[in-house]
Amino acid sequence: MIKRGKMKNFNYPKPKKIDVVDDYHGTKIADPYRWMENPEDDDLKKWIDEENELTFKFLRENSYFSRIKKQLKENWNYPRYTVPFKKGGKYFFEKNDGLQNQFVLYKQNSLEDKPQILIDPNKWNEEGTSALENLSVSETGKFLAYGRGEAGSDWQEIKIMEVETGKEFEEVLKWCKFSSIAWKHDDSGFYYNRFPAEGEVAPEDRNNFCKVFWHTLGTPQSQDVLIYEDKSDKELGFYPFITQDGKYLVLYVAKGTDPRNNIYYRKIADENGDFIKLFNKMEASYNFVFNEETTFFFVTDNDAPNKRIIAVDIRKPEKKNWQELLSEISDPIQRVEFINHHFLVEYSHNVHSQLKIFDSAGNFVKEIKLPTLGTISSISGDWNEPEMFFGFTSFLYPSTIFKYDFDIDKTTVFKKPQINFNSEDYITKQIFYQSKDGTKIPMFLVHKKDLKLNGDNPAILNAYGGFNISEVPYFSVSNLFWLQKGGVFALANLRGGGEFGEKWHQAGMLANKQNVFDDFIAAAEWLINNGYTNSRKLAIKGGSNGGLLVGACMVQRPELFGAVLCHVPVLDMLRYHKFTVGRYWIPEYGNAEENPEHFKFMIKYSPLHNIKSGICYPPTLIFTADTDDRVVPAHADKFAATLQEKDCGKNPILIRIEKKAGHGHGKPISKILDEIGDEYSFLFKIFNMKF
Repeated sequence: MIKRGKMKNFNYPKPKKIDVVDDYHGTKIADPYRWMENPEDDDLKKWIDEENELTFKFLRENSYFSRIKKQLKENWNYPRYTVPFKKGGKYFFEKNDGLQNQFVLYKQNSLEDKPQILIDPNKWNEEGTSALENLSVSETGKFLAYGRGEAGSDWQEIKIMEVETGKEFEEVLKWCKFSSIAWKHDDSGFYYNRFPAEGEVAPEDRNNFCKVFWHTLGTPQSQDVLIYEDKSDKELGFYPFITQDGKYLVLYVAKGTDPRNNIYYRKIADENGDFIKLFNKMEASYNFVFNEETTFFFVTDNDAPNKRIIAVDIRKPEKKNWQELLSEISDPIQRVEFINHHFLVEYSHNVHSQLKIFDSAGNFVKEIKLPTLGTISSISGDWNEPEMFFGFTSFLYPSTIFKYDFDIDKTTVFKKPQINFNSEDYITKQIFYQSKDGTKIPMFLVHKKDLKLNGDNPAILNAYGGFNISEVPYFSVSNLFWLQKGGVFALANLRGGGEFGEKWHQAGMLANKQNVFDDFIAAAEWLINNGYTNSRKLAIKGGSNGGLLVGACMVQRPELFGAVLCHVPVLDMLRYHKFTVGRYWIPEYGNAEENPEHFKFMIKYSPLHNIKSGICYPPTLIFTADTDDRVVPAHADKFAATLQEKDCGKNPILIRIEKKAGHGHGKPISKILDEIGDEYSFLFKIFNMKF
């Protein structure tokens, strides 16, 4: 039963509490909402419905939502393209006409031909919640394999199509999640990785025991051949790919999100041979670029936190025999491609992209000039062809695709979106502020040029701070709306990310995680102290690991923020590893259950466990989804219930539980527009903004 608990201004549902206490290395921790971890619980379903009713009434009881959504739709309604890639002489790309729920896959036989639709996932269901993911085209361009995801789930079914005819093969490959697909160059089939079938292992091991299989085209999955597994370590993941010369099958071997990995390989022709463990110590990251016969080229952070390029002869792979082609510099390498017999290297210089070309011996050739301070989103091209495509974006520069011709050394615009806004009316700045321990942290600021620094502007501060992921300049229709309404958008580049290499990452993980929260709090204080906003009009926003960020900061400094937007968050740091793929994140966060030293630092910041009774927390809107199988909704549910129970009752503490949606990928435009409309409706109401 769910009873009503009357608070000062909000009549929140009052969920049941149960007597559950865990012992963490001698410390007793209560978990009264443990029952919310069961998505099938009838009381939970009732609570979700009541919370949604309360939330949507608050968000949509005035005209804000409908007016905001109308303008968002107008802003969003323009054609968008992905960077094309070429296989077997054909070009493949995805396009959204504007308001289509999902991108559509096209092919062209040449750049002058009319594009032809290959796969339109918008026809898969009326709600638009089926998504095309994990596309892999064979080397000849004759076949493609693709994943079909449902309702935002990470689980996919892989299907196969003949490109020329659009004919679908009968076989469907199941139990796939984060799967790599590696086509054999003779088109006979492909290698792929998957997890055990239902019933093969205990439910808690569904995301363990990754295996690599061979699939012969035109045969049922039951006939697939097991290629590799490691029963001695169930947490290892194996991701197959084939070298560009078609001679070697390589396995990228990883443990969760740890950036360190191993590399195994064997010759394609040696079908029954053992895999050779080229790197097997998990001491560094090794990302394959290309090979020349027995010489393999890797980008690695071995002895180089900002990464370097090395050549390894697999016949004599000892470190003393490595050849360094490109040395580490102060700017970290973000991406390396091998196109037209050249290395294309993207560096991050103070958190914006630089694109440089080096020859196959590592000699500098030239730098490709980019339009402004911004980010390369994608690069495509073949190792032996002089044509390259790359995407570029920035806060005030909509995602544009460029074509570069090596033969004539010329960059041209290939696809440029047409959006009805004047970028000259806005400005982007990058500043460096000081964190608690004196570390200089970069932050981007975007706003109208005529903004007055009177300390009274509504502002959104966004960040991530984890998993070696860089937060970079990007164009967002959602942010554009905020800027048009006079808001300030700030993006802080916290430690824990990859903006300045692996040392920057390590400075914000495990026992150093508090650095990330200190960096974010210092960013908020800088915005206030420099007249951009004040604590009543400053909203903080983050998703996933960024949801952990804003959750931790709001409980540590509740008086500093005027609103909190907490998306699909990780909030229970004592039990996160027990759900779906949570154990993948142990290298980043730690394991409080097994390691007493980890418990000591994790309990200090775990948002769920640091909520205090009687504190007036800022207005908060928590977003989650009922079918999120990456960060399960129990994090958000338990946090919301605890906040509503303990908060002083002055400000709204709301949770929005999306139905038939996951962690964010594959979400249809219709749901995205509703979500952003609700988000801005919340801020407009809390900040008393005029439309």
